[in-house]
Amino acid sequence: MDTIFALSSGAPPAGIAVVRISGPSAGMALELLAGRRPPQRRARMAGLRDGEGVLLDQGLVLWFPGPNTATGEDLAELHLHGGRAVVAAVEAELGRMDGLRRAMPGEFTRRAFANGRIDLAEAEGLGDLLAAETELQRRAAIGLAGGMLSRKVEGWRERLLALSAQLEAALDFEDEDDVGGLPPSFSDEIAALGRDVAEALAAPAAELLREGFRVALAGPPNAGKSTLFNALVESEAAITAPLAGTTRDVLTRPVALAGIPFTFVDMAGLRSDSSDAVEAIGIERAEAEIARADIVLWLGPEGEGPANVWEIEAQCDRADHAAKLAALFRVSAVTGEGLSDLKQALIDEAGRAMPKPGETALNRRQRDLLGEAYDALAGIEGQVDPLILAEHLRQARLAFDRLVGRSSTEDVLDTLFGRFCIGK
Repeated sequence: MDTIFALSSGAPPAGIAVVRISGPSAGMALELLAGRRPPQRRARMAGLRDGEGVLLDQGLVLWFPGPNTATGEDLAELHLHGGRAVVAAVEAELGRMDGLRRAMPGEFTRRAFANGRIDLAEAEGLGDLLAAETELQRRAAIGLAGGMLSRKVEGWRERLLALSAQLEAALDFEDEDDVGGLPPSFSDEIAALGRDVAEALAAPAAELLREGFRVALAGPPNAGKSTLFNALVESEAAITAPLAGTTRDVLTRPVALAGIPFTFVDMAGLRSDSSDAVEAIGIERAEAEIARADIVLWLGPEGEGPANVWEIEAQCDRADHAAKLAALFRVSAVTGEGLSDLKQALIDEAGRAMPKPGETALNRRQRDLLGEAYDALAGIEGQVDPLILAEHLRQARLAFDRLVGRSSTEDVLDTLFGRFCIGK
């Protein structure tokens, strides 16, 4: 296997640059650069030199013999001065060594998975942690990366194995078509396991956490959508003008409010009499965004919006604004009236939809596999044929195995680890 290397810290210039080396030739690389291997797991100052003895940098070197390392392989770290020229010179020298090459994106983490240091769910959590931009995303990702979901799945798998053992024992002592030897608790344990999986499936979707709680501003032209949009995202992101049809396309802006990720959506004004082909396309896209949104703020005439919208009485600073009898909020993006109350209500609503502390958010792959396991367990109800019972248990166990990566296809792994940066 090749030995890989990469810059694992931030892009230079920086105070310190950390270059990681993983693989069977990591120790040899240390010896060539620093003249010797330092004591394992202890940082030592060393002069790093190229093949002709020219000093490249003076830094700290660390040596971690495998398999008890982050990747499960021999691992070395070089802590360098963080200038671009220093990093480039050290990486160039490493690239000239036999058996060493630059790492691909996510390759360090992929080797950790391949060597059993982490499972697939933990790797997904690590990817989410690297991408986290809000406190809520960080908390959910660190729980997944720390094995919260993996421990649950392992517990469920052990319960499945115990149930399968009970079934096999009953078959050993009973006639082939008679499973009367199963203990009375067998069905109860299947049902309890199914309830636990169903409870996990009720967790919020990771996509909601990753993409943000989606809030769409909708209404006819000149209803004040773009002005309110700018006020909510605290940026002049949308062009505003008194002309009808100024906004012709969908405009999105991700922001964090109280540590919760949001995506606010501004869009074309809705009307049925537009003769402008471009505006008509914008209206069609706006209708799609309304269907996709978690909440729609309706700034148009009261009662004329889609179902389950929040009625907003906008532009309330203007004497000619359209009053609403049952508006949830009266707001003015110009004076700021009602804005703080609207934001707090959005934060409260999004908070109820987001994962609670200690709760795991499931991505689509994880949700699909847990759904397969639940369907297999639910299909056991009323079954008496031992072979059918055994097959349902096997299908549930296979779904658990795929979830944590005991059996995974290469395309799943390529997609996951392709999300990672080089050096991770």
